Amino acid sequence: MVKPVTTEATADFFQRDPEKEGKKSKEGKSESTVTVVLAFIVNLVIAIAKTITAVLTGSASMTAEAAHSWSDAGNEIFLLVADRRSRKPRDKSHPMGYGREAYVWSMFAAFGLFVAGAVFSVMHGVQSLFAPEPAEDFIVAYVVLAVSFVLEGISFLQAWRQARSKAKTLDRGTLEHVSASSNPTMRAVFAEDAAALMGLAIAFLGVLIHQLTGSPVPDAVGSILVGLLLGGVAVILIDRNRRFLVGQSVQHDVEVVATELLLKRPEIDRVTYIHLEFVGPEKLYLVAAVDMKGDFTESHVAVELRRVERELEENPLIEEAVLTLSMPDEPSLATGPATS
Repeated sequence: MVKPVTTEATADFFQRDPEKEGKKSKEGKSESTVTVVLAFIVNLVIAIAKTITAVLTGSASMTAEAAHSWSDAGNEIFLLVADRRSRKPRDKSHPMGYGREAYVWSMFAAFGLFVAGAVFSVMHGVQSLFAPEPAEDFIVAYVVLAVSFVLEGISFLQAWRQARSKAKTLDRGTLEHVSASSNPTMRAVFAEDAAALMGLAIAFLGVLIHQLTGSPVPDAVGSILVGLLLGGVAVILIDRNRRFLVGQSVQHDVEVVATELLLKRPEIDRVTYIHLEFVGPEKLYLVAAVDMKGDFTESHVAVELRRVERELEENPLIEEAVLTLSMPDEPSLATGPATS
């Protein structure tokens, strides 16, 4: 379970200067693109090297690792598309923007990881158990695994830095932020690179035990384990994207702070309902029922509501804000809605 964001950190997250935050948003998007591009280049180079090594050595684990890297390289293309398409500004046909495109294309990437990586690795491992092939040139395998580990480590460190930087602004742990983040490209690269490092360790052990014992069984088992690892990661990524696609709500503390921010506005007397939903990476849809201060005419209140909505939408986090009037008998939300 993800630890709730502290009220102080969340308040700071909402109370941002629009101009400064606009610059930070561009920097964040640029960093996200760098993370994905770096991962793509690394995985492409590694995939070619592993494929050549798998052909030379006949190692089942190296074949699984080659499939893993080709799958990751292909997935980065989906993630680049996700990152690019989700940035499109909203228009008449998409009044809440194109943010959810990120989850659609990231879902494709996760399915690709499952099919091209996990299923192939498991099938190849099982085939190698029943029809093993002789392996040789173990030194080549060790060299490629070592170089791959270094390159994957560089890509993982970039993903880690991006996640840690964002986690600090929310007073979260890095891993907690990766799990809870609304940014699917960052989470996918982080998870894929972490899985790649673990997969390389498994492949190394499979090749080593194969060399020491002369039995191809550990190598084949290594291939199966790599496939199971990829399958587990893919299922987690698919589930996270599914949650955001169907309407992922924010944590309770975020709703509390958003309610408090509305109550601090001079035009608003009380809040009786609030709903916040992610409509893209770090993009929220806000709906609230409020009681305006004073006793004005209907037309004046309508104008005030629209003005407050537009001002709320100046915050880069809020894609769209919709305010309605509260009924007199509706209870107030003093500190946010109760948890369900």
